Amino acid sequence: MPGTARISLLVGAAAASMAWFSAAADPLPPSATYRPLPTLPLSAVKANDEAEKPQVMRDQQSVLDQRYDLSNNPIPGVMMSGGRKPVQGGVRVKLPAGATWDTLAGMSPDEVRQRGLLPPGFTPLPHVKQATGGQVIPNSQIDEIRTQEGRNLRRFDVDFDLPDTFTPEFPPPIFLSGHPELGDVSRGRLLTIKNYYEMMVGFITPVQMEGLRLLLTPFPQEEFNQTEDRKVEDQSLGITCLDCHSNFHTNAAFHQTPDVRPQAARFRLDTVSLRGLFNQQIHGSKRSLRSVEDFSEFEQRTAYFNGDHMSAQRKGVNLPERHDQTAMLAQMQNAIDFPPAPKLDPAGRLDPSKANERELAGERVFLGKGRCAECHIPALSFLDNNMHDLKLERFYEVGHTVNGLVQLPDGPIKTFTLRGIKDSPPYLHDGRLLTLADCVEFFNLVLSLKLTADEKDSLVAYMLAL
Repeated sequence: MPGTARISLLVGAAAASMAWFSAAADPLPPSATYRPLPTLPLSAVKANDEAEKPQVMRDQQSVLDQRYDLSNNPIPGVMMSGGRKPVQGGVRVKLPAGATWDTLAGMSPDEVRQRGLLPPGFTPLPHVKQATGGQVIPNSQIDEIRTQEGRNLRRFDVDFDLPDTFTPEFPPPIFLSGHPELGDVSRGRLLTIKNYYEMMVGFITPVQMEGLRLLLTPFPQEEFNQTEDRKVEDQSLGITCLDCHSNFHTNAAFHQTPDVRPQAARFRLDTVSLRGLFNQQIHGSKRSLRSVEDFSEFEQRTAYFNGDHMSAQRKGVNLPERHDQTAMLAQMQNAIDFPPAPKLDPAGRLDPSKANERELAGERVFLGKGRCAECHIPALSFLDNNMHDLKLERFYEVGHTVNGLVQLPDGPIKTFTLRGIKDSPPYLHDGRLLTLADCVEFFNLVLSLKLTADEKDSLVAYMLAL
């Protein structure tokens, strides 16, 4: 094709693409099951994305600044389980002008909604680039993988948005259920495909070792692959399960739920910890997958490819063999334990001889007035293996758009374990709550608990002991 004709074709295709996006200006377009394929060369897309990136990040920073106090204010003397990072304290969600937490707690949901007083930090948190979405990984993980493997996880269109103070310690410690006497077997290192054998040989079984290899092997993913619509500069081998679940915990990487369409309605999904997976019976924020095996197999076409099996086939999906590889993936994930909690007895209750009065008071609130134990059952690793709908939409007007995300009801979300919870900021399924104190204020309002200031402080102290 002559050069001028080819350029004309590209320009025409670009115009058609822009027409599609113009038609999709309605935040909830009627036909948005599949994404349009790119109509420009990768070089042009990359140049456009890089030019837009500073504004994209400023827009998201504006959302964060409106919602949160992002200052570095750790709880004195409280560290995460590896002992290398302090736990941030205080309520960081900002109140609307003229409101207090006590006045809000005294209002009905209808009154809060009608007066527009629900703190923005309690509403769904948008992806840093909602229209594009995809997995976004913190710089600590990106830098370490680049150093160890030479693999580049840095996107050219977006960066991770939250300050490092509100993410888990890195690398996280690793605790093996089969070897509790060993403590942290990571020895301060990040598991990668380059070191996993040397780090874990002698501690795990041959089946688990093979599962670990698979969990650390890069496979194509929507934004990290060989094709022209990737979001990394170089052709990429892809990502690994543990690129987000660092050392079987979490580094706070996020993407979007694969289970909702259209794109503007897909909510942000924070990476959960894999600690204590052996006691969890449902997996995925919406899918309610009923086994670790289901999760390990299905994630290759959901989290990896935004729930689009057609894109997965085109880019090179990994299909682990169900009765061999998938079982080994599950065996390894089920070997990871929670961090030690020396103040808890075998039934998940505080030992009065080890806990202080503030923590014991918090446990009483947790089991009683706070209603926490209705879902986070101590004897069941502080979960109930069920889905719950908090119906937060009672408190805000549905349909409002924030940085590209249409704020719709959350719907049923699975119960997350609270064991080792101080290690896992940010909180809630989309990371909208930065501290445990934020979580207490959120549930105090949503469940109309009417907790006193002392009860709130005690509840935080209790959760820090878990």
